[in-house]
Amino acid sequence: MLAPLAAPGYVLSYDMVFVPHQPWRAELVAPVDSLPRAVPLDALVSLASQAVPGWLLQRVVLAGVLLLAAIGAGRLVPTGQPVVRVVAAVGYAWTPYLAERLLIGHWGLLLAYGALPWLVDAAIRVHRPGGLRRLLLVALPAVVTPTGGLIALVTVAVLVARRGAARTTAVAVGALLVLNLPWLVVAGLSAADARTDPAGVAAFAARAENWSGVFGALAGTGGIWNGQTTPLSRSSPLTPVATALLLVLAGYGVRTLRGRWPVGVADRVAGLAAAGFLTALLGVLPGGSTLLGWAVASVPGAGVLRDGQKFLIPYALLLVVAGALGAERLADRVAARGATGGARALLVAVLLLPVVVLPDLAFGAAGRLRPVAYPADWDAVARRLDGRSGEVLSLPFGAYRAYPWNDGRTVLDPLPRYVDADVLVDDTLWVGATGVRGENPRAAEVGRVLAAGGPVAVTGVRWVVVQRTVDGQRVDPAALVGLREVYAGVDLTLYENPAGR
Repeated sequence: MLAPLAAPGYVLSYDMVFVPHQPWRAELVAPVDSLPRAVPLDALVSLASQAVPGWLLQRVVLAGVLLLAAIGAGRLVPTGQPVVRVVAAVGYAWTPYLAERLLIGHWGLLLAYGALPWLVDAAIRVHRPGGLRRLLLVALPAVVTPTGGLIALVTVAVLVARRGAARTTAVAVGALLVLNLPWLVVAGLSAADARTDPAGVAAFAARAENWSGVFGALAGTGGIWNGQTTPLSRSSPLTPVATALLLVLAGYGVRTLRGRWPVGVADRVAGLAAAGFLTALLGVLPGGSTLLGWAVASVPGAGVLRDGQKFLIPYALLLVVAGALGAERLADRVAARGATGGARALLVAVLLLPVVVLPDLAFGAAGRLRPVAYPADWDAVARRLDGRSGEVLSLPFGAYRAYPWNDGRTVLDPLPRYVDADVLVDDTLWVGATGVRGENPRAAEVGRVLAAGGPVAVTGVRWVVVQRTVDGQRVDPAALVGLREVYAGVDLTLYENPAGR
């Protein structure tokens, strides 16, 4: 899956942005004018960047996601047969969910995906000596993003509760709340409006990927809102057939799972899976989008629910674990009739099914995760801004870029992470023709000036960086009136505003 990362460079895909050395800045650690979507993730990356280069850090975390997911799922299956553990390991590490979130660059969320099997196992064993310490340790990868932290918190609250163990339950849940404090505190102190644009509900709703519709896409752990990050194989008419087979195997294995896990654990995990699936489906249910639209516009923080497909993680885990046990049970029945070779062939077929159905996840999603090098202009501009005061405006005014040196692939503007300065970008998110309003009041102020055709000099920004892109975005020369050119390169041009603060 990560074979292209053997080459040097950085994989830049949508929200996955790594730079040579991400500076430690207050705006990344505790954003004042935006919601804490990358808290404490950016702070951790900035700290790690002081010790290791960004290209190495990216490879470590992506490999870590896959290892956590595969080994964790394999260990979680209650079986004595190694091949059944391998079935679960491959099944959990080779899902449409992982493929789509990898392509959209949500590697922080995928850390929660990889950590969940370990968290479930630790929650089952939390009442044993040292169980609480182990629970907190395996929860750490999950709480690097708000969504992962919420999933971990709810998982612990549901699975740890036991009759007569109120103290352990309270301590475990309290500890998970403490681990979530970084983003909770920042959200409480942020000047950004924690209520979000209701237009985002339809924009971020789960989508169909083949003839099975939205429900079928989600049942196969796919259905992400961004069609550009969906592997082509998901449109195959045979994909829903494979999903149906996995569902049948999982249903066949649930009885075995309930018998081998402690009483009630399988039912609680099933409850978590059902809740996650319903959250993913909510945006397309009759009346669900209306309810969700009201919630995100009225309830601070409810915007985390609009991309509901993110919450499929418990469902994906249950599907894989129960499916592996279903394959074991079916193979045992075949072997009991004397067809030992047939039983082995059955397990091998189930083992290979995820890869056969999703072949274009191999080799970096068929080459879409290919590393590239930043042009020399980026270092040149970063050196000129190092240690200089003042706000930096990134133009063209938009959140995402498509660079010629990145083969025209869409990526979140790397400038805020590349330079040691506060960079202002437009946080409006465009999904097709739908613009989802951002929350940053300062960005909205600058956006109004630019939309009116005014010069950026009147906004008070000190520096302006104009970037070369291939997606049709152009900067109106009138916007640059009154600025002094400091550096002109092929890919970046840096201006100073004499009237800037």
